[in-house]
Amino acid sequence: MPVPPIDPELAVALDALDEESRAPITPENLAARQERDAASRPRPTAEDLRAGGRFEVTELRVPGPLGAPDVTLVSARPCGLAGRPLPLLYYMHGGGMVMGNAWSVLPRILREWALPLELAVLSVEYRLAPRARYPEPLEDCYAGLLWAAGHAAELGIDPDRIVIGGKSAGGGLAAALALLTRDRGGPVPLGQLLLCPMLDDRGTTFSGRQMTGLGVWDLTSDTTAWQALLGERHGAADLPPYAAPARATDLSGLPPAFIEVGSAEIHRDEDVAYANALWQAGGQAELHVWPGAYHGFDGLAPEAALTRAARETRTRWLTRLLTRPPAPAPGP
Repeated sequence: MPVPPIDPELAVALDALDEESRAPITPENLAARQERDAASRPRPTAEDLRAGGRFEVTELRVPGPLGAPDVTLVSARPCGLAGRPLPLLYYMHGGGMVMGNAWSVLPRILREWALPLELAVLSVEYRLAPRARYPEPLEDCYAGLLWAAGHAAELGIDPDRIVIGGKSAGGGLAAALALLTRDRGGPVPLGQLLLCPMLDDRGTTFSGRQMTGLGVWDLTSDTTAWQALLGERHGAADLPPYAAPARATDLSGLPPAFIEVGSAEIHRDEDVAYANALWQAGGQAELHVWPGAYHGFDGLAPEAALTRAARETRTRWLTRLLTRPPAPAPGP
């Protein structure tokens, strides 16, 4: 079937990838791809992240879910801002729930958001599938959020200004975390930053079929990742929305959302539908569909004009969110 055209600058970056990087992830090659990712993905140390004294960086071990291991949170904030609580970006990395780490995403987050917006950041090292199955990765993220909100003074953060966010699988986790903390009466996020979020395990959208075999993440890779996370529950009619937020039937009472996705990627239709469902529930969502963008375009082509536009748009949304006046207290 015809597919949306890819932005010319982004196409150059995609064409430069080797064949192995573009090959779909399958159950048969998943273990090898995980090993390759663990060996090749950057994992900066705390000293690297301090960037010559520009940031305070600490690796924290906090209590995990009941009966589970502790959760590692990488804490970072600009230096020289002691004495006042900072807003917090509570961030979950991408990697399809099967790859990635909490350290690799931080250099860009610190440079683009933490420093100019005077943000504190906590990046979550959640357990990966298939070694960990749902709900374990999400419960790791929830345990870390509970700890952070309960230790706000120690962290130097404002517990009323916590933004949860993530990219791809991390965006799906952020959306699920917003649902979970709402339903458990946990910390109330100020907003949710959902970058090309992975929301729907069913693989039935038009864009999923349309982009098969194209880009760096297609329906084969997506299905492999969901099966790794959900096991026999993959595709089940009674799968809870915390496992796949596109399954949610009640999206009321959620924090404002920023949702972005590319026009030429598998997650396009599920992400657009999620924004629409938030609006239908009376919620607030800002949706951006970047023309000609594929999954992970900003990482492969960081200097492309479309990438720069996306970065600026995310930053503007965060700035508006963090500087808006507090909502008025409810009347009697």
